[in-house]
Amino acid sequence: MNHDHTQQPGQITAPPFWRSRYGFGLLVFGAIAAYFLLTEHRAHFFGALPFLLLLACPLMHVFMHRGHGKHGGEQGSNTSVQPRTPGTGEQP
Repeated sequence: MNHDHTQQPGQITAPPFWRSRYGFGLLVFGAIAAYFLLTEHRAHFFGALPFLLLLACPLMHVFMHRGHGKHGGEQGSNTSVQPRTPGTGEQP
């Protein structure tokens, strides 16, 4: 299977979804819906705002730790772990 994504001369590629006609329409519809939700339900939104800020903390923790690597790997530490020799249980 060929996964070469180079564009051939004269080949027309489709624009990304958010730059397409349907993506633009979805963005406009979402903006209108957000406007009416905020204007009609302002009291509910501001009442829930402190809870949304508290919810943002664990969500940021989960999504921002993606760049740190896995907790078991310790990729950025200066200590190196020596692999065990098979069968002896001792480190070289």
